[in-house]
Amino acid sequence: QVQLVESGGGLMQPGGSLRLSCAASGSMFSINAMGWYRQAPGKQRELVATITSGSSTKYADSAKGRFTISRDSGNNTVYLQMNSLKPEDTAVYYCYAAIRRTLYVYDYWGQGTQVTVSS
Repeated sequence: QVQLVESGGGLMQPGGSLRLSCAASGSMFSINAMGWYRQAPGKQRELVATITSGSSTKYADSAKGRFTISRDSGNNTVYLQMNSLKPEDTAVYYCYAAIRRTLYVYDYWGQGTQVTVSS
């Protein structure tokens, strides 16, 4: 089985910074991509940022210029550095990974970590 374990959420004032981490473990052949999604109360889950095995990145417009996604391939870990946080960034943040196991690629999700931006 594969597990994604997130850490780093919490309460932060507007303008502050947080760093989320997500480590993948378990039986896997390779990780094609990892990323972060978020879901605010009453809203659908939305993309925040993704990074491929080739280090290509994609960001939501709301994250561009403020958030940076990176990965440590050796440790199967992805990070999300969030700067200049705004109240509208408040959400549960979910780690995502597209992982190849034998012939197929499967999607995996973490349990979610709460990020609250408030004064």
